[in-house]
Amino acid sequence: MITGAQMRAARALIGIDQRQLAELSGLSLPTIQRMEASDGVVRGNVDSLMKLVGALDAAGIELIGEQAASMSGGRGVRIKTPSGG
Repeated sequence: MITGAQMRAARALIGIDQRQLAELSGLSLPTIQRMEASDGVVRGNVDSLMKLVGALDAAGIELIGEQAASMSGGRGVRIKTPSGG
């Protein structure tokens, strides 16, 4: 699963805009815009999501799920979970 925020961060890390991501993934620009505007987990058909994740992977992006460790040791960005209770 990928969130809209992860999509925006991934694009920033590899220095591409929404149009370039659409081209890399074979999706339309409006589809990329809709996905990035999602609040939380991106909703879409499985084929579109697979194209998106595949394009990001090919560009060098490793998606890190919540509570998952990053094993490859590359640079990355992660949102901290609030501490306390």
